[in-house]
Amino acid sequence: MQVLKFGGTSVASAEAMLQTIDIIKKALEEDRTLVVSSAVSGCTDQLISIGKQAAARDESYRKLLEALKERHHQIVEKLLPPGYRSKTTGAVDALFGELESIVQGVYLVGELSPASLSAVESFGELLSTCILTDQFLSQGIACRWLDARELIVTREGAVDTAETYRRIGETLSRHVHTELFVVPGFIARDADGRPSTLGRGGSDYSASLFAVGLHARKLEIWTDVPGIMTAHPKVVPSARPIPFVSYRAAQELSHFGAKVIYPPTIQPVVAEGIPIWVKDTFHPEEPGTLVEKNPPRTHGGVVGIAHSEGIALISLEGSGMVGVPGFSSRLFEALARESINIILITQASSVHSMCIAVASADAQRARKAADDCFAYEISLGKLNPLKVEKGFSIVCVIGDDMLGHSGATGQMLAALGRHSIPVRATAQGSSERNISVIVPSDRADEAIRAIHHEFFDRYDTQVIPLFIAGYGRVGKALVDMLRDNAAAIAKRSGKELRVCGLARSTRYVIDTEGLDLSRAGELLEAGKPGSYIDALCSLSLENAIFVDCTANEEIGFRYPDLFQCGYSVVACNKIPFSGTYAQFRNLQLDAHKAGVALRYETTAGAALPVLVTLDRVVQSGDTLVRMDAVLSGTLNYLLDNYKGTGWDALVEDARVKGYTEPDPSIDLSGKDVLRKILILSRQAGLPLEEAQVSLEPIPADIAERYAAASAAGHKLRYVASVDAEGHAVVGLQEVGPESPLYGLRGTDNAILITTGDYPSPMLIQGAGAGTRQTAGGLLNDIMLAL
Repeated sequence: MQVLKFGGTSVASAEAMLQTIDIIKKALEEDRTLVVSSAVSGCTDQLISIGKQAAARDESYRKLLEALKERHHQIVEKLLPPGYRSKTTGAVDALFGELESIVQGVYLVGELSPASLSAVESFGELLSTCILTDQFLSQGIACRWLDARELIVTREGAVDTAETYRRIGETLSRHVHTELFVVPGFIARDADGRPSTLGRGGSDYSASLFAVGLHARKLEIWTDVPGIMTAHPKVVPSARPIPFVSYRAAQELSHFGAKVIYPPTIQPVVAEGIPIWVKDTFHPEEPGTLVEKNPPRTHGGVVGIAHSEGIALISLEGSGMVGVPGFSSRLFEALARESINIILITQASSVHSMCIAVASADAQRARKAADDCFAYEISLGKLNPLKVEKGFSIVCVIGDDMLGHSGATGQMLAALGRHSIPVRATAQGSSERNISVIVPSDRADEAIRAIHHEFFDRYDTQVIPLFIAGYGRVGKALVDMLRDNAAAIAKRSGKELRVCGLARSTRYVIDTEGLDLSRAGELLEAGKPGSYIDALCSLSLENAIFVDCTANEEIGFRYPDLFQCGYSVVACNKIPFSGTYAQFRNLQLDAHKAGVALRYETTAGAALPVLVTLDRVVQSGDTLVRMDAVLSGTLNYLLDNYKGTGWDALVEDARVKGYTEPDPSIDLSGKDVLRKILILSRQAGLPLEEAQVSLEPIPADIAERYAAASAAGHKLRYVASVDAEGHAVVGLQEVGPESPLYGLRGTDNAILITTGDYPSPMLIQGAGAGTRQTAGGLLNDIMLAL
């Protein structure tokens, strides 16, 4: 079960309701759904005005009521199909009839009691959910409307959660086959059956109660912003949605000004650990913000900047405070008696002075309370008269794990210092979840922008941590490319490819701030023994990519572990993809489930775009008819340069040039080509197994085969072929001048792909071997994995 809550802007018009309905329909494809809706935007305020005008015997309330009724009629007219309009209009009119009766009673008695106000306010949600429910029914979607007043019970102004959860559970258990429920938010009844409402953020509170009562797997709050933002977008144009945030950090952000969620209303789901998604109704494709107990760590631990205006500072100082216990408690008690909330407090370690921040509206009352409390000490000159200063704002840096990232306070103050923004007071909790400063209100926006730039905008070039396994020829070439081209890549793509880990068979080195690539070999020599992948899985990094430059079977078995830890994988290691077809398919499925990328273009054809072409063939609905390919740059180099003698010397020359596998016998056995044709066939949708492939190694009578081919005007090529039925052959073939494979030179590969849509085969040709080509292909895959 899932609970979706939609705010007033999400149902403000027929167009908005259609968008909301589309979101709900997509949600129904995943799970049973309960929808909690607010009133049409602005409706609750209008209802309050109607009630107040009626209580004041102001006849103009009737015009407001009629205008509100007409607004709902217009929504029905635009939203509902003709066959349903009269039914829904009748239901809307019936609700307005009840509302008019209540308001008429208010008008006659000239009083708007709390119970009457709650009754009047409740009609906004009743109207919006009535329209939503009928729209679903008009589309043939089974939907049940539930009356929240029968389910949410209040006692003495607070929700009776035990009774509420009992009623929710019992009611829903009677409708186990219903897929969609629509419930009005905000409204309830007290224990005596009188209408009541849930106050500020009431619809969010309703949704939280239903989520807990139903043991929902998630709560989605749909609004008109793309999530909880790193700062107020009107103050910081570069503010962006926070992808993940903890419950506590979200509550801190909300307390200090972020209005997306109201902390008290989400407390029920926080207590139960139910994740909350905050999403944008009008841009549902955007990821939004996930609020959960243990979110992934962010760079530097900071998640957002919040602020509150209208702050006053009260300063208390004097020599009489030094060494005398109880001053703080006396001040707190005096302010508490006046119901004055202390927003922030700082105190010198010498206990000579104390500064508290309160709302400007409370400043004079706070001053009087403190003066009265310390009148005796002031009269003796032990304390100076209290000083009140207004015109301040509080700016907070909020995060989940700033304690684990040193320097957050220093960064914040340094950013303010660079802009010469005075700081009047600072405060920091022991958990470093909140670091607050008091600044002049006329500099507050500037302060927020400076701090935001320090923690977020400086990192607009996204850091992509790379962890490379294998430091042979290809691994070294890749490291060199990354070192030499880092600046150009960052400028072109906005991504900083940062090598944070490097490993070879016996040792590894990791530094999440980045390795000095000019000393890569030296760092590896001094590296740690042990499991590189275990070490990677102990980290918590975003956008990390594991690059497999090995020919190691064991590493391939660990790919699923890396996926689960959030790593994308880029590989030139053929072994994980050329085992059984089930292993190949499971790797793809595991990566997809984990939401990470798996790219292995360089496993066949080095940097040639072969796999991506085959993937597009499959994705377009086309089918493979036949594939004929020269897939070994090594063997093509040998066969192209062979003149009938000196075969062994030619093989050694190819090894020295980096054209062969580390063990050239793998190339000569045809095993390398076998692995490649398995990968290509599977990418084309054929569940080919190794046992189905007929394999002929380079024969011992290569000289005789060469002589026979030359006599016929042919050339020898080592060709892998497969057809739509999965008949696959790998071996030496003679090709004549009419074949596209005849003219191959050096380490070239060539792949001829015949499909249903392309009966004349497509030809992909180019260098298929070489250290630099493979490293370049890996780099291309890394960029595509981002």
